[in-house]
Amino acid sequence: MPLNRRDLLKAGTLALASTSLSGLGLTTTVPRALAQAAPPVGPASWRHGLSLFGDVHYPADFRHFDYVNPDAPKGGAVRQIAIGTYDNFNIVVSGVKGNLAGPVILLYEALTTPALDEVSTEYGQLAETISYPADYSTVTYRLRAAAKWHDGKPVTPEDVIFSLDAFKQNHPQYAAYYRHVTKAEKTGERDVTFTFDSTGNRELPQIVGQLRVLPKHWWEGTDAAGKKRDIAATTLEAPLGSGPYRIKEFVPGRTVVLERVKDYWGKDLPVSVGQNNFDELRYEYFRDSTVAIEAFKGDAVDWRTENSAKDWATAYDFPAVKDRRVVLEEFPLRSSGAMQAFAFNIRRNKFKDANVRRAFNYGFDFEDMNQAMFFGQYKRIASYFEGMPDLMSSGLPQGQELEILQAVKDKVPAEVFTTPYTNPVGGSPEATRTNLREGLRLMKLGGFEVRDRKLVNVKTGEPMTVEFLLASPTFERLVLRYQPSLERMGITVTVRTIDPSQYENRLRNWDFDIIVDSWGESLSPGNEQRGFWGSAAADQPGSQNSIGIKNEAIDALIDQVIFAKDRAGLVAAVKALDRVLLWNFYVVPQWTYGKARTARWDRFARPDKMPQYGASAFPTIWWWDASRAAKVRS
Repeated sequence: MPLNRRDLLKAGTLALASTSLSGLGLTTTVPRALAQAAPPVGPASWRHGLSLFGDVHYPADFRHFDYVNPDAPKGGAVRQIAIGTYDNFNIVVSGVKGNLAGPVILLYEALTTPALDEVSTEYGQLAETISYPADYSTVTYRLRAAAKWHDGKPVTPEDVIFSLDAFKQNHPQYAAYYRHVTKAEKTGERDVTFTFDSTGNRELPQIVGQLRVLPKHWWEGTDAAGKKRDIAATTLEAPLGSGPYRIKEFVPGRTVVLERVKDYWGKDLPVSVGQNNFDELRYEYFRDSTVAIEAFKGDAVDWRTENSAKDWATAYDFPAVKDRRVVLEEFPLRSSGAMQAFAFNIRRNKFKDANVRRAFNYGFDFEDMNQAMFFGQYKRIASYFEGMPDLMSSGLPQGQELEILQAVKDKVPAEVFTTPYTNPVGGSPEATRTNLREGLRLMKLGGFEVRDRKLVNVKTGEPMTVEFLLASPTFERLVLRYQPSLERMGITVTVRTIDPSQYENRLRNWDFDIIVDSWGESLSPGNEQRGFWGSAAADQPGSQNSIGIKNEAIDALIDQVIFAKDRAGLVAAVKALDRVLLWNFYVVPQWTYGKARTARWDRFARPDKMPQYGASAFPTIWWWDASRAAKVRS
């Protein structure tokens, strides 16, 4: 199940294992907000961390996170898998131009960084302290005096302002994510203040804390050939960073090697102690996940995160597993959830009617697919916040959720109030026939009927044809399993797989019928919901509202989420939003697992106490274990 990308990055996984999604590889996406800021004490106060739930766990003088080993040895190397290729080290234009080399993210730091054992809490990283007024109209971050780039120059407020402007001007998703920031200005020697376009949005102070900061002086300078650098262009020049790693060497499109910065300015920060323990992080790129598995078996890489149920069940029966030189381990995913689905482009007339969209769900036999292709490992997704029970709608709305829904009662399907949402259940010939009959009934309600064994629009005579657009062969066999059921309903189905660059271009132009998409969610949903489902994002190129939703009720419910005054109100609003999204049938939900499947050569050690919300947190809090490595070698 795909995770919040910022969660993945901070956990050290970088999503480098084979992806089960759109084949975008390591292209970064906009980070989801992890929290909403706790109410400040007085008009404004300086603090070392922010949390939705009141006081943060760690005091201002804490030495290190509880889940790290502060005495972890430094040294060794780890080899990891990256799927796809890359031709770009510029994170500002990732997802817009070129294929980003994902490991380059580790060169940069943000103003704050999350704790992996707390929900919705972040502590100062580049920033020393944070302050904002009671109305949340602004936030000021004070940079650490010791914060430095790898060339020894200090990190400045000018760098922060430059970074915000660069992302807003050159990255559509970040432009939407930071659109509420109307101004960023230097307000002290080490202070930068962000001004927002409204008051009362409690999440905004923390959203800007997640900004990755870039070196203004480097990007405005010239390269070794004397050519002026361009923040709006791709580059394969190793960029300057401030983080614990820098690029040591690389082979374009094939390999990236990072080395630990021995004199890293922040190595003794409490948010850094016990982390970043490897001297070298090596990433090998593979275009095919099958080849990547074979490379792992051959001990060409050390760690693999497995997203394929089939491979998890069949591909790890080799001698090194049997004699425990290779360890298979699953880590629970507790900090995030997702909707992963076949997503309709409702900008197209044939998908305007919710009955038509719902009919596609009746044509999808998940139970058959789960047994035949997934070895029974998955469960069906039944919520846009799947994986986080506290936020998932269930049963009928009650209490505060019902009150919120009553305010939009005339704008939502009546079933929201009368019928719990469920997916159709298949798995047998009888169930399949029943579901297909219901699908055809819904198609008729949507204006389609079968003529000469083809489903056509009653008014225009136009046949119902759909193209599943994919950017990776991974999903081809799954769509091909889905295709016969749709064809039995009279739908003409084609499956087209194209390269990631073409795929991105078609998505930016909304040129598709159905895609496989995913929306990662954190334990504290907020402003990112506007980018997922809000009307303003529906026509914005590059936005994550790939479906094209323009719905007044959903816009109102998103505002309820963003401006919730307490946790109870947030939970109620999220459940209401979830319920309305489900009953509009914008997607055909897919499947989820709830754990990260990992395989590793047994050369590494980890803390006894793992973070509750960090999954494996590899390699961030792990370290090289010489004794284990010797046993594997022998």
